Amino acid sequence: MISRRNLLRGLFAAGVVAPLATLPVADAEAQTMWMAPPPVRRERVPPPRRGQVWVPGHWGWRRGAYVWIPGRWVAARPGWRYVQPRWVRRGGRWVFVPGGWVRW
Repeated sequence: MISRRNLLRGLFAAGVVAPLATLPVADAEAQTMWMAPPPVRRERVPPPRRGQVWVPGHWGWRRGAYVWIPGRWVAARPGWRYVQPRWVRRGGRWVFVPGGWVRW
């Protein structure tokens, strides 16, 4: 027989967890989302630096919400170019494509 205390715990858990089921959920491993990311923010690009490449900011997914990752300088790699991270729509979902270096 279910005790009154356990019944109340179950009802409380259902009341807390059920509304969360309707929130957009990201697949942590594949970084896919049903909800589109917000528009890209405009950043003021600092003056060029010798031997550095400016990596523009982008939207990331942290703790159940999109968060802005600000732009930053990274060391240049001769013979390579940097492709910034981005969100791409594939099959009705938004997929995060990490940035990185590619050979020219």
